[in-house]
This record gives sequence, C-alpha cells and structure tokens, in this order.
Amino acid sequence: MGAAVQQKDAGGGRRRGRRRSRARPMAEINVTPFVDVMLVLLIIFMVAAPLMTVGVPVELPKTAAGALPGEDEEPLTVTMTATGEIQIQTTPVARDELVARLRGIAAERTSDRVYLRADGAIAYSDVMQVMGALNAGGFGNVGLVTDTGGPALDGRPAPRDE
Repeated sequence: MGAAVQQKDAGGGRRRGRRRSRARPMAEINVTPFVDVMLVLLIIFMVAAPLMTVGVPVELPKTAAGALPGEDEEPLTVTMTATGEIQIQTTPVARDELVARLRGIAAERTSDRVYLRADGAIAYSDVMQVMGALNAGGFGNVGLVTDTGGPALDGRPAPRDE
C-alpha cells in the first residue's frame, strides 16, 4: 500500500497579506420590526374602531323595524337621555339653544337626515318636541333609532337575543 503524504501550508496555517477591513454596511432591509409594529397598530385599530361610535348610554326601545340605508356623509345624531339631557353627537345642548345650533349645522351639511336616539323612558311628548325642533332647525328627514328584537305586532313572537 501507499503511504499517505501530508502537505503543510507554506504559511504555517495563517493567511498573510490580507487584513480584516471595516465591516461593510448591510444591504438588506430587515422588515421584521416593521411587520411587528404594523400588526400591533392593526390590533389597536380593530379594538378601537367599535368604540368610536356615539357613546351616549341610552336604553333604546326595541322594534321589528329594519335598518335604514347608509349614506356618504357621517350621520348627525341627536340623543335624548333618560335624565332629559339633549346631545348633538356627544356635545350637550340646552333646549333653548337646540334650534339655533341645528340651523348652523344644517347650513354646513349636504344631507337633511338626522338620527334621533331617545331613551325608552322619555315621554312621547318630549320626543315630539325635539322632533319639531329638528324640523325647525332644517332637518326634515328624521330617523328614529331603536334596537332590534322587539315585537312585530303581527301575532308572531319576538325573536330572542342570543
């Protein structure tokens, strides 16, 4: 058999003549932190979006009526609380200032639609007074907001909320 020959580097195992240069800048973009931030923002907006609706607590009466069709402009909402307070969107308004405020708002809007949210404990006459004020303020298209699941008044039982 043959003998194995061992070769030895001439430089003794070291590289000569070449020194380490400065670290070169990385040419790739690390998108992992960007994706992490975007996912966190997505979760924040998904949680916050339902909370951005008009947040005045009102016990709406239940009816069998369906929803009204949507529109391009954000709807104006007038709320009557159980204590008798009137609010435009979330801003409290005194009863004697209501018509003047509504006229100013109507001058800036293209739609004459307004949604009236009234607590179920409020007297019918109070709701009708505010509806008259809405009409006098320039809003002729008034939608009454209710919760679904009320009686249909046609002999069928009311659907149950699950």
